[in-house]
Parts: sequence; C-alpha cells; structure tokens
Amino acid sequence: MKIVYWSGTGNTEKMAELIKDGIVQAGKNVQVINVSNVNIAELLEDEILILGCPAMGDEILEESEFEPFIEEISSKVSGKKVALFGSYGWGDGQWMRDFEERMTGYGCTLIDSPLIMQYEPDANEQECIDFGKKIASE
Repeated sequence: MKIVYWSGTGNTEKMAELIKDGIVQAGKNVQVINVSNVNIAELLEDEILILGCPAMGDEILEESEFEPFIEEISSKVSGKKVALFGSYGWGDGQWMRDFEERMTGYGCTLIDSPLIMQYEPDANEQECIDFGKKIASE
C-alpha cells in the first residue's frame, strides 16, 4: 500500500504520516511517497490508492506535479478503491469535492468521505489515524 501526496507547507505531509500510523497500527504495511518520487507502474499494482493534495489557489489541485500525476493515471485507475485527503487554508473544500467527483468519474470507488483539515492537523491527529485504520480494513 502507498500514500502519494504533495505538500507545500507540510500540513498534507503530516496528514500522510498520521494516516500511515493508523494503517500500521491496523497491521498493514504502507509507504509514504512524495508525488515527485512515485513509480506509477508500482502504484497501479495496488488495489487501493491513497492520494493527498492540499487546496491551491482558487481551490484547485497543485498544478506543477500533482495535477500532471492525476492526468497520467486517469485512464488506468478504473476499478480501484481510493482514499483522498488534504489540507486547506480558506474556502469550503470545493477542491476536494471536485477531486472526489473526478476520481469517481475515472471509475474509482471511494473508501470513505475524503478527509480534509483546515491548516495543521494537530488538533485532529486521531481523525487522521482513524482514517488510516479504516483504509487498512478494506
């Protein structure tokens, strides 16, 4: 299992690490990988995709690395289970609703509602860990 993320301020990266903790506590192995280092062929061998990206600009996915990655996998993910997460600083989560709709449009099934956190996940660490445990139980 792999968690692929992009993080600008470290908040989404911290969420990825906490989700990993939950998966490990549930007895599964998982790698946390920055999107710039992901091996797409290896990733696509997994049944579950765990993808994290913060809201950028006008509530969109990060454009230089994460957006091209999503475009690259878009035609290869039908039938996969997906878990989405990310942090934001403003807005109401529209970027994640768009991301969710996009992934289901590619034929993915969401494991759970996407996990979004405003700013740092500090006060909500357990929520991230529990999200990881839920992913691991799939």
